[in-house]
Amino acid sequence: MRDGDWVAETGADIRGVLKVMVDAGWLPGGAAVVGTGSMWEFVAVGGVTEGGDDVQAAPDVLYDVASLTKIMATWPLVGTAVAEGILSLDTPLGRYVSGGPYAGGEVTARQVLTHTSRLNPVAWLECYVGTDRDLVESILAEPLEEEGYRYIDRGFILLGLILERLLDTPLDLALSTYWSAAGMTATTYGPLPRSPAVAPTECRIPGTAPVWGVVHDEAAALMGGVAGHAGVFSTAIDLGAFARELLRSASGEEGALLPPHYVRQSWRPAVRVADGVARGLGWLVGDDGVVYHHGFTGTSMFLQPDTGRYVGLLTNAVHFGRRRTGLDDLRAAVRACFGE
Repeated sequence: MRDGDWVAETGADIRGVLKVMVDAGWLPGGAAVVGTGSMWEFVAVGGVTEGGDDVQAAPDVLYDVASLTKIMATWPLVGTAVAEGILSLDTPLGRYVSGGPYAGGEVTARQVLTHTSRLNPVAWLECYVGTDRDLVESILAEPLEEEGYRYIDRGFILLGLILERLLDTPLDLALSTYWSAAGMTATTYGPLPRSPAVAPTECRIPGTAPVWGVVHDEAAALMGGVAGHAGVFSTAIDLGAFARELLRSASGEEGALLPPHYVRQSWRPAVRVADGVARGLGWLVGDDGVVYHHGFTGTSMFLQPDTGRYVGLLTNAVHFGRRRTGLDDLRAAVRACFGE
């Protein structure tokens, strides 16, 4: 299928599925970018709040991307730090931290990125509130779990904190430089003002206002909204810019922001996690050549490096509760488009 036809048909498919979900009351609405090469198309269906027909979803509405933060923030910063010789993928992270030895001190950045770090898989950080110990030390001091693959937020929390130390710059400021260079002019960490330009997430207590303009993830909230695993807000326009920049970097195009070797390595299978799916560095890698990542709030990013095709999907599916009815079907429909 020609690229132009693929963009148009994929956009129509996503628009149709989003409309079904909105009409069924499963989510307020959503936006997406579909593109390849110099072409892209935007999809926007529904509103940003319940019954918010007067506040329409749009390509420039900011959504809490949740775990897409891992690939939009921490992952590119790691690539930059590795290229500059500040960080090694295979050096134990304990060597970048004073004190110790730590039970988890031998964990490496590569293990964090492939989710094989064996760190405590529980993301809750409430147990550290009111303590005197630095969070990096607290995470590294805990005993490691059994070997194997397990999706762990704490690894990216740890990596984000260590990157701040190595770069001597707060995470949000370090990322603002990268995002600006990539043409991602709206992408940012919160908090943001409650407005029609920002999609709210979950209403956690009936009769109260939803989480709106502040991070949905509880651990990131305890960290002030800026963390390596969650906290970023972005738009469909910026997801398109991000995808284009990644494809430029992978091809080694002059002026690209990330080392091509790092990007290509990240998109190669490293750890098998399910039938047809492996984990690369940060990214999930399908046997069909599609690399992707999801965010809990209802977001996703898909790329097919061989064809240069991509889809960025933004919804606030968690607005009506954490069951997020229909979200798996929506993501499956997007993924299926890459086989056409």
